[in-house]
Amino acid sequence: MKSSRKLLLPLLLSGLPGLVWAQTANYAGSAACRTCHSAVYDRWKNTRMANVVRDPKEHPDAIIPDLSKADPLLTFKKDDIAFVYGSKWKQRYFQKVADDYYPLPAQWDVNHKIWRAYLVREGTDWWVPFYPGDNSKRPTGPLCDGCHSVNYNIQTKQVTEWNVGCEKCHGPGAEHVAKPSRANIVNPSRLDFVHANDVCIQCHSQGRPLQNPIQGRYYDWPVGFQVGLDLKEFWRLEEHKLGETTFTHFADGTAHKNRMQGNDFVTSEMYLHGVTCFSCHDVHGTANNADLRRPANEMCLQCHGPKSPNGPRAATLEEHTHHKAGSSGNECVGCHMPKIEQTIADVNVRAHTFRFIPPAATDTLKVPNACNTCHTDKASRWAADALNGWPDVSHWRMEN
Repeated sequence: MKSSRKLLLPLLLSGLPGLVWAQTANYAGSAACRTCHSAVYDRWKNTRMANVVRDPKEHPDAIIPDLSKADPLLTFKKDDIAFVYGSKWKQRYFQKVADDYYPLPAQWDVNHKIWRAYLVREGTDWWVPFYPGDNSKRPTGPLCDGCHSVNYNIQTKQVTEWNVGCEKCHGPGAEHVAKPSRANIVNPSRLDFVHANDVCIQCHSQGRPLQNPIQGRYYDWPVGFQVGLDLKEFWRLEEHKLGETTFTHFADGTAHKNRMQGNDFVTSEMYLHGVTCFSCHDVHGTANNADLRRPANEMCLQCHGPKSPNGPRAATLEEHTHHKAGSSGNECVGCHMPKIEQTIADVNVRAHTFRFIPPAATDTLKVPNACNTCHTDKASRWAADALNGWPDVSHWRMEN
């Protein structure tokens, strides 16, 4: 398997990645993994990874809103929906036309329980100028499906399976199913931290393929990449110039929108010290939010504890946060992973730079800061004055 991958790389870069990979790799589908890995499979099958794309004909409960209730934005019917996408923050709907899928013009805001128009507008995603301005001419194959499936073939438009199945993260598994061995399957935990993180970054990032267009179409996912290969040979992260606020980034380089956890993470101290995405998350499923391996504070305090060399350097967590135990302000993620990256309307997801964003950054760079994300009734000046009154906080750090 290793030797075939070395041979595969130059061929992938020749402009026919979908074709070459389909000819050289054999997939088995996630169900084939259950025989030997039943406990892990049974956890995974209930995760959002395993259920991000659902066919309402197979899963009648997949559609969250009541389509019988009239709404000006609701211009389609249940029978028009071939797939639903998402269930946590928003739900979108795909219609099948010929051999492609196309997004329907409304999405469901799960938190607010209302319909919102869905159309990617000009001046937003990089690919917009290369497609007509209506959803019925923007196929999900080149723009979405590579991350929502296993082994999407850009020529046949067929997949091994929809959703983020086992082989999305472990590579083609037919050979492993036939003759289980460490040598014929990818285990991300045995990869170096760069390749291990790329398993997640392939989809949890904003970027574009190095070669575009590919066979006449512009793709918004790393065509040809499979785990174990070098993502940098297929994908480049969205560029950003410090000081500029764009559709993808705040002026300090923090992500501006969802699906940019990878863009954030590669700039973090965590990444530089070899931490991986799955150091904190278990995509096979846990009982914790975001499939964290432990509740958030427990997760952080495994490596960061009071008077730890890794910080915080105060005697107790409460002395460090200046918030009471059990409060949201006493949670590590409240300050180091603020919810400032938009997923829909005013619903945001957490930043993954792990940097504390001071109030001064709000004043100078218009970046939302951690304090006022919670204290919404206060001004950034109030937050800055409060921090400057804390004896264990550097004034110099708060001014930058």
